[in-house]
Amino acid sequence: MGKFFKYFEYAYLFFAVLFIITGIYELGASPQRSYMLFGMAALAIFMFFFKRRFRRRFEDRNKP
Repeated sequence: MGKFFKYFEYAYLFFAVLFIITGIYELGASPQRSYMLFGMAALAIFMFFFKRRFRRRFEDRNKP
């Protein structure tokens, strides 16, 4: 189960890159939408580090 969470963390980075790329393309057409996408990318990056830290704490606590 731990490996599943480890790979799931990287999904946050994938979506952050996707949001950043989409935000760059939308910047000229709709600045408000692009700022929202950049905010979502920042949230996804935060969630990556938060989940990684939480998973590592959980793994360290469950070691014999």
